[in-house]
Amino acid sequence: MSVSTAIQPFTEQTSWLERPLWKGLTLNRVLLLGLMALSASLHLYNIQAIGDANAYYTAAVKAMLQSWHNFFFVAAEPGGSVTVDKPPLGLWIEAAFAFVLGVNGFAVSLPNILAGIFGVPLLYALVKKHLGVLAGLVAAAVFAITPTVIGTDRNNTMDGMLVFGLLLAAWAFIKATESGRWRWLLLGGLLLGLGFNIKMLQAFLPLPAFYALYFFGASSSWRQKIVRLAVTTVLLLAVSLSWAIVVDLTPASARPYVGSSQTNSVIELMIGYNGLNRLLGMQRNLGGAPPAGFNGPGGFNQNQSPDNPNSLPLGQPPQFDDGQLIAPPQGMPGAAAGQPGDTPAWGNRAGGGMFSQEVGTPSALRFFVPPLAKEMSWLLPFGLISLLVVIASARLSWPLATEHKTALLWGGWLIIGVIFFSVANFFHDYYLIMLAAPLAAVIGGGATILWRERERLWVRLVLALAVTGTLAFQWWLAAQYGRDDWWLRLAALALSAGWIALVIGQRWMRPIALPAAYALLFTAILVTPLAWSVLTATAQNPDVALPGAYGGQGFGMERPAMNDWPAMANQRQPEPAWDSTALIDYLQANTRGIEYLVAVPSAQTGAPLVLATGRPVLYMGGFGGSDPVIDAEGLKALVEAGRLRYVLFGGRVPNSEITAWLQANCTPITGFSQGMQALYECRASAG
Repeated sequence: MSVSTAIQPFTEQTSWLERPLWKGLTLNRVLLLGLMALSASLHLYNIQAIGDANAYYTAAVKAMLQSWHNFFFVAAEPGGSVTVDKPPLGLWIEAAFAFVLGVNGFAVSLPNILAGIFGVPLLYALVKKHLGVLAGLVAAAVFAITPTVIGTDRNNTMDGMLVFGLLLAAWAFIKATESGRWRWLLLGGLLLGLGFNIKMLQAFLPLPAFYALYFFGASSSWRQKIVRLAVTTVLLLAVSLSWAIVVDLTPASARPYVGSSQTNSVIELMIGYNGLNRLLGMQRNLGGAPPAGFNGPGGFNQNQSPDNPNSLPLGQPPQFDDGQLIAPPQGMPGAAAGQPGDTPAWGNRAGGGMFSQEVGTPSALRFFVPPLAKEMSWLLPFGLISLLVVIASARLSWPLATEHKTALLWGGWLIIGVIFFSVANFFHDYYLIMLAAPLAAVIGGGATILWRERERLWVRLVLALAVTGTLAFQWWLAAQYGRDDWWLRLAALALSAGWIALVIGQRWMRPIALPAAYALLFTAILVTPLAWSVLTATAQNPDVALPGAYGGQGFGMERPAMNDWPAMANQRQPEPAWDSTALIDYLQANTRGIEYLVAVPSAQTGAPLVLATGRPVLYMGGFGGSDPVIDAEGLKALVEAGRLRYVLFGGRVPNSEITAWLQANCTPITGFSQGMQALYECRASAG
């Protein structure tokens, strides 16, 4: 059965969508343009509210634009002390936009915004290829109004670009399956490798579905398909590891320290922190020994004491990842415990790990309960039913029917993601943007098949019950987030009208009542995710550090952005933030001719300083304070060389060696010492 004949039944059912309206402009194109306009509105409205977006990444872009060295190694700050804990491609693209538009939150977020907007027609084209125009339009509509897409794309996290790249890879694998030509398969491997260089192993989530589509869907011989997939895998790995191998082979003294690694290795970062830890949970070595040398430009060798100076104090320190606080200690803003009503009971239940407030605990129901369900689960019940409808709509045959190719590609991608994120311990809620496209695709397929078979009573019953169950779930879920709005009642009204039209269509006015019933029922389940996306876009104080969907009312879901905590980031107890303006003015006035503005415990403290001044700021502990970037001997050497004078130190990982050196050789500056942090002046004559 050829592709053209396979989609013929769908085309016959929806030919009215492709009738010309004016000068070749067809209804489906008008609707698609409308969906793109809706997506653009949700992506761009109130965009000024994101400010500098995620300061960690924005500061890195500012640093990358200061030298090709910083650009290639994705240095986190202009001095090149440490890299960002992500691969380079997404940040390279953001830096290119910032080069043209300037370094600001909108410029660095624009690549993700464009990826989200143009992902709508791309998904439409991919789904239309197998299941026709109606399926493509439904899929595009669902994708355009999925809250996690809006929340995540309006930020400079790189997930939006990754999803767009994966959709391009899906297109290449579809072409390879249909044409049998090897070049499309190789292109798919290349695109997946580029995706790996945006978010590492996260890009491989749909890989089994892509391979399964080609292996079971292509008409080539089994042997030929195995050989071609093997060669494609070699290409995929070569592209994926290319930057990592170059970095790891570069002498440590000639490049920044690899952020969030303990052995100064991208391969270790890939397998550990950005790999197995995502599944098994955070196992970072917060007490590792510093490296053999400080690895900034013009670095030097240094000896390290065999003693471990980085042991943690008693009490749980805050944890950080991806540019944000992920588990602050008790009593700190955003903590899961401390004040009644700060968080819902489900965010602080017994057995929850350090990420339970954000993503809940691993379980089969994780996608269906807060806090995770707000991201993309509003239509998940209908999506799972749609997948069953797609699978059951055709008999198993060889070669595979179009419906089963759809189930392999989009259903496989969706189910793999649901299973992974249901059991994983270490991820962020906005990662669920990875599942928005496959969910939209299976809904488009299910909706089209239910429309095609509408003359059957049991099909109409399945549709009505699936919509009713999904809407009931949406009502319950909205209540969990403290919402009881007019649009919920509008959805219920559409559901009631749809049921009435369905009953009327059974006996009278079938040509009118049945289309109206279907339209009303589908409208009923689209109202709430659209409203949630509007709430996400219109939030006046969005969380730029954790850029997911709107978090609800009265449940403490608003997490404080680290951008507003230039000095609190490394405090173990809440205290007033630094007067950042006075601190910056003082440092600027007293560091003329000195390379580094200041050394700080982590990027959490340093990123706002980089954005304000554009000066090198030494991140002694890397991103979250736990990286062994430099030790006391390294600081001493920088001071003696005239490259560093001020050190802002103290907080969550009090390195005893550095503390002792500062207290013995440097002077606290009056007016810039508070709580557990102090600003020290270190002169070249020290120690």
